Amino acid sequence: MKRRLRPIVIAASVLALGTVIARRLGYKVGGNTVVRCRQGHLFTTLWIPGVKLKAIDLGIARFQHCPVGNHWTIVFPVRDSDLTDDERAFAATHHDIRIP
Repeated sequence: MKRRLRPIVIAASVLALGTVIARRLGYKVGGNTVVRCRQGHLFTTLWIPGVKLKAIDLGIARFQHCPVGNHWTIVFPVRDSDLTDDERAFAATHHDIRIP
């Protein structure tokens, strides 16, 4: 039983550590997160480390649909401190599909 549980515990620990590090660096991962696509569009998506039902995980990025440009692209989380108030408001009004 311990041999089966060990990989799960290790994976959960790595995800938790990654979330803590990302939050300390200023990224709001672990819930609704503002992301930027490769074309510069900002929108909000549900970003839970280790859980991807609507995107393909690429480590610190994801391949998913951009609702602003209506295209598939690579998106990256954006630090809240790097956004203006207008950009935050725009991203809040543009959310991708709401699949948890």
